[in-house]
Amino acid sequence: MKTIGKLAKELDVNVETIRFYERKGLIVQPLKPDSGYRMYDETHVSQLKFILKAKALGFTLDEVASLMSMSGNCSDVESMGLQKLKLIREKIADLQRLEHVIQDMTNSCKANQDPNSCPIINSLN
Repeated sequence: MKTIGKLAKELDVNVETIRFYERKGLIVQPLKPDSGYRMYDETHVSQLKFILKAKALGFTLDEVASLMSMSGNCSDVESMGLQKLKLIREKIADLQRLEHVIQDMTNSCKANQDPNSCPIINSLN
């Protein structure tokens, strides 16, 4: 059992992050005893680690909540994972297109002979 401060330190998150997850209903806030601090147990630690890992993989908090409720339904989890993978691949393709455009723009700067004109600035105007 640990206080919210010790839990936050252990997981390298802000106390307010834990409180936010409580407000969102992702974890249950422990009852506060008449005197003292709320104490968080290993269930809270496991839930928070799950949330943090899922967020690191790019899942939104709504998706994390769905994942937490699907614990035994692998086909639904797989479907959600495939949807996330599709979005990631679309973002990668968009970033690759952006990379090519910016590479072309910077190449035009290298070839530019006019010190008073910048091809990148000109293309943005």
